Amino acid sequence: MTESTEQNCFHCGLPVPPNIHLPIVYEGVEQPTCCAGCQAVAQGILDANLGSYYKNRTAKAEQAVLPPDEILAQLKLYDLPEVQAEFVETLPENTKEATLMLSGITCAACTWLIEQQLLRQAGIINVELNYSTQRVRVRWDDSRIQLSQILALIQKTGYSAAPYDAQKMEEQAQKERKKMLIRIAVAALASMHTMMFALPTYLYQDIEPKYLTILHWAAFFMVLPAMFYSAQPFYQGALRDLRNRRTGMDTPVAIAITLTFIAGLSALLTNAGQGMYFESIAMFVFFLLTGRFMEQNARRKAGDAAERLVKLVPAFCHQLKNYPDETSEEAAVVSLKVGDVIVVRAGEIVPIDGIVLSGESEINESMLTGESLPVAKVSGSHVTAGTLNNSSSLIIRAEQVGNQTRLAHIVKLLDRALSQKPRLAELAEKYASSFTLSLILLAIPTFLVWWYLADASKALWVTVSLLVITCPCALSLATPAALAASTGKLANKGILVARGYALETLAQITDAVFDKTGTLTEGKLSVAQWQNLSGSLNDETLIAIAQTLEQQSEHPIAQAILALPNTFRLPENSQIEQKLNKVGHGISARITLNQDSLVWSIGKPDYVSQIAGNIPDIIHQLSQQGSVIALGNQQGFQAAFLLQDNTKTDASEMLQKLTQQNIQLHILSGDNQAAVSQLASTLNIKNYRAQATPEDKLHYVQNLQQQGKRVLMLGDGINDAPVLAIADVSVAVAGSADVARDGADVVLLHDDFSALPTMLNQATRTKTIIRQNLAWATLYNLLVVPLALFGLVTPWIAALGMSFSSLLVVWNALRLRK
Repeated sequence: MTESTEQNCFHCGLPVPPNIHLPIVYEGVEQPTCCAGCQAVAQGILDANLGSYYKNRTAKAEQAVLPPDEILAQLKLYDLPEVQAEFVETLPENTKEATLMLSGITCAACTWLIEQQLLRQAGIINVELNYSTQRVRVRWDDSRIQLSQILALIQKTGYSAAPYDAQKMEEQAQKERKKMLIRIAVAALASMHTMMFALPTYLYQDIEPKYLTILHWAAFFMVLPAMFYSAQPFYQGALRDLRNRRTGMDTPVAIAITLTFIAGLSALLTNAGQGMYFESIAMFVFFLLTGRFMEQNARRKAGDAAERLVKLVPAFCHQLKNYPDETSEEAAVVSLKVGDVIVVRAGEIVPIDGIVLSGESEINESMLTGESLPVAKVSGSHVTAGTLNNSSSLIIRAEQVGNQTRLAHIVKLLDRALSQKPRLAELAEKYASSFTLSLILLAIPTFLVWWYLADASKALWVTVSLLVITCPCALSLATPAALAASTGKLANKGILVARGYALETLAQITDAVFDKTGTLTEGKLSVAQWQNLSGSLNDETLIAIAQTLEQQSEHPIAQAILALPNTFRLPENSQIEQKLNKVGHGISARITLNQDSLVWSIGKPDYVSQIAGNIPDIIHQLSQQGSVIALGNQQGFQAAFLLQDNTKTDASEMLQKLTQQNIQLHILSGDNQAAVSQLASTLNIKNYRAQATPEDKLHYVQNLQQQGKRVLMLGDGINDAPVLAIADVSVAVAGSADVARDGADVVLLHDDFSALPTMLNQATRTKTIIRQNLAWATLYNLLVVPLALFGLVTPWIAALGMSFSSLLVVWNALRLRK
């Protein structure tokens, strides 16, 4: 290959020193690199069959520096369990997951390259990389690959990665905002100065040629900063679209700016007279940048729920290293471990999930649950990371820290929801891309018609106006802006939309299916009524015997019996022997009372009948009303307790609101027929299924879906996980089992059932706003295309119109936050 006088590095674009010869071969052609680092990285990319990276990238990579041995040794430290405890989540079967922030990324192709390099590495299970946030979530098999190897692989590819740090990400975002403001300021100054030189040419038609030339050249020099600095984002976006063989929002803008500048420069060099267009370039770059900046701020405001939650946890805390000695030391929250003891003073944020050891206070949990009233906390109460201690100091022992806290789990689910694209958003983007291509093609005959058949002097600015004013930015923003605003709003109310498509589907729900225990009911059994069947023992004695049998049991039925009011206790000389707990049936024991020694049993009537004989009719009658627990001995049945699971106080009101929204209600429960029937009757629900196994629940929902129904399912237990997965939208209630919560589309963070109608109303509002946005975006383009074609719009007005249309869509979406 013949070397030119000056060569640029094939990988990073920097000049190659004259005495350096480190070539690589790309598509059969030898290409130069500037250093051993770039050569190694480029060769590694080509060896992995990822050479298309060099075709798709829209900017040169940063200069690659091979990590020295001491850096690789430092990366090994990330394999230590105590270091990983700060940011790595340990999953079953040797699987681990971590969120990393990336640096060195210059374009979308960089993210593609990193993703492909990681996915081709044995042991890496999943990679989710977001270009806009420059964050990557990696899941790997720790028995096959170590975290240090993943970090080294990223470094050897020419980038760097580190554990995600919200503060650093915020600093990076602030830096980008400042850069955008500088571009806007430069464009504004250029607009003022170019207009200053252009204004005389508008006011006076008899300016002497020499002065006219001075004005034009002055305007030319004034527009250069706007042209080559402020407008860079549009060029970069257009180049990226070109590399990816697609037409995006920046393509027509970049074409319009370039054409206008070329036409103005040509007129300047040929002394064509008035109409240099330089003031139009500066003004519509200014308007476009201002609109984009305002749009980005509005979108960030609409979708900042996850970042707000991340920032709730403080960086430092007061640790009690020698508890019960209450002398505290400042400690980093990331260094806390399970079992550590801290003190949280009034006005401070709780940094961990834990249990209160001492102290009394009130905690504001509104940041997580949306509940405005503070919650009282005493010794033994559980507290959650991210909540605010209002009143006095609490000493807390850590039970979950770092990425194992409830707050971290919420952030993870919300982050996943915001990274997903709903169907409507994908369709809008696809249509917008096709529309942009059609627009560019339409610009060609428009220019020719004006040049040859109409007014040639207006041909250029008419074409430019057409390209700018019809850019379908509003169309692409219509859906994602509304969904981001609604997701953030619901998160503030304690409703976590864990999957992006859920809001879209919620607006189409026709049927709502509820689990019974723990969902419609409190999941806490109580004795609704009981019958004394003994002819010789009084009520107090029977309750005392029942409570004696149930002592030390944590079973919900036992807790219901123990909760019965009774001040009578069996005499101290009473003897309890041969106690037997038959799981799922009941408890028996020999009790000696007043010299009478009898075997007593408490439990299901069938179990008690084994020593008490035939089941009396009264128990059969009570069984029609719900679950019955019997007490008996060899002399027969002595008592019967009718149990009930109290309906949640706000369930009836919630169901009425759903009925008003024309949603059909169903109950699916594994409980007995009598209990489910009674609950359905109380809540006026006609459709119910009792004694349903997980398979039965699954088939029930599938049958509804086969009838064309869109099904919403609410559940809380492990047995609900399969049916939650198959439902069109699944909702896990507060306190759900982990497997139910992780598989749900929506998670309720508190026990307020009014959240459900609120969520459905918000989904309907979101659907309305999306339709309004799409209607406006479509109507706008239909209106402005004829105006631009007939030359009724100047370039700077076109820029103003395009920015206004985009802002209107975003501002309309922000109404969903109110």
